[in-house]
Amino acid sequence: MTTLNLTAEIERLIADITSRHEAFSHIDPSRILVCINSSRNSSEHGLFAKIHPLRFTAGESTQTVKRGRQTLRCTMPEIAHQGRQILYIIYFIIPRFMDRALRDKLVTIFHELYHISPEFDGDIRRFPGRTFAHGGSAKRYNRLMERFVDEYLLLPDSAERTLFMECGMAELRGRHRAIVGRKMAMPKIRVERV
Repeated sequence: MTTLNLTAEIERLIADITSRHEAFSHIDPSRILVCINSSRNSSEHGLFAKIHPLRFTAGESTQTVKRGRQTLRCTMPEIAHQGRQILYIIYFIIPRFMDRALRDKLVTIFHELYHISPEFDGDIRRFPGRTFAHGGSAKRYNRLMERFVDEYLLLPDSAERTLFMECGMAELRGRHRAIVGRKMAMPKIRVERV
């Protein structure tokens, strides 16, 4: 029995997606850090994954905001991994994420990747209007992700890349001596009065 490094497998999958699907070709996977967080259960309800951008609008590392009479300077943390400046952290919630169907897991990965700004500047993709994260409709956003997943699954060797996601956590634990993954506390924005 072998040890499964879950974050390394997801990183390899992300690298494959970004190298072979045009909608994600602007992404440099070496500047994304994949981490896992634990959930108490594998309920269908709740968060499956979350992207944490490490820059503000237009890739700025600092932002000044007004809160009542106070002016605050907010500064994003600087995070490096293997000598590269990290622009995004994606957290996968385990076992909840892994206990979904394969296609749902892929839709979740594509969903988080599509939040990455087309400029790949550490900010998120911003749609026009008040609901800038998903555009006018989260359902429409996810339908687009489903289409992207279907396109990816038609590519040669995609089944090889997704093999580790074909079963849930209980079955994975039965197949491997241990399951490991990178854990890291969510970075905090530094806030100072100006």
